[in-house]
Amino acid sequence: MNRILKIFSICLCTGLTLGGIAYYYLFFPQFHPEKKAYVYIDRDDTVDSIYNKVKTAGNPDNPGGFRWIAGYKKYGDHICTGCYLIEPGDNAYRLYQRLAGGVQTPVSLTVGSVRTFDRLAHNVGNRLMIDSAEIACRLNDPVFIKSLGYTKETLYGFFIPDTYEVYWDMSVDDFFARMKKEHKRFWNRERLARAKAIGLTPEQVCTLASIVDEETNYAPEKPAVAGLYLNRLRKGIALQADPTVKFALQDFKLRRVTHAHLKVNSPYNTYKNRGLPPGPIRIPSLKAIDSVLNYEKHNYLYMCAKEDFSGSHNFATTLAEHMANARRYWKALNDRKIYQ
Repeated sequence: MNRILKIFSICLCTGLTLGGIAYYYLFFPQFHPEKKAYVYIDRDDTVDSIYNKVKTAGNPDNPGGFRWIAGYKKYGDHICTGCYLIEPGDNAYRLYQRLAGGVQTPVSLTVGSVRTFDRLAHNVGNRLMIDSAEIACRLNDPVFIKSLGYTKETLYGFFIPDTYEVYWDMSVDDFFARMKKEHKRFWNRERLARAKAIGLTPEQVCTLASIVDEETNYAPEKPAVAGLYLNRLRKGIALQADPTVKFALQDFKLRRVTHAHLKVNSPYNTYKNRGLPPGPIRIPSLKAIDSVLNYEKHNYLYMCAKEDFSGSHNFATTLAEHMANARRYWKALNDRKIYQ
């Protein structure tokens, strides 16, 4: 009987010891990042590289439990790409379950009101697992662009600049599908009705909005600028928008548009061509789009940057008023030796 009790005691102690060790390595809070940390797992990752990422991001007391369970469960055979959260106080078992089960944490993707598709592709590629070259390839594929219902000229209007919750490992097809969904959501019945009321298609609204964005960074002024250009369109007056000339020249740093610049032979030269250009000159901001749809009603036909370089404008109803405003601005440019 004593021998049986002794054996039982030894087994119990051994079991408790092993159980304690297992609990410590698998279920005891091992990870202590200063705040929520994230592990990004891509297509090229292996068990070893993921282990190193977990160690670096998670600041564990002892990462052995994670390594053991990853080996025991043959994690290398079913690695899931994505962005995964490591919370302060996480244990190895819970973290492994998250990674192995593909329980991703969404990331924020900002699609900005940018001037070029190269910048858009770069920004998306920096934020997601998608290679920027994949994005650029689609943006330059006429067949793909047509499948979206757009042309190369109008494609800027396809993107609705905002911040979206997405999965880091989304495919390029998923990205464009999401953008299409957001575009449809944005152009709801109310906005479509407003566009129709002012006689423009959504693509034309985006084209005008992109010009408004380039004309002013001062948000409260955007509805007035939109109203001015709508006045000119309705009267059949050329828009004479300097930003469209800069776009035609592909010189976005140009600060002073001269008569020489106005000679550029391009459908985007709104000094030579009446009406709207073929498409947006950038991805228009939400503020600019809604400023066009809810434009300010007035009689202005002319605008010129204020001579104080505040970023706002002097508006005018007559050419004489406008030329007086323009002369003050030209003088300010000359005083600062800004000639181009």
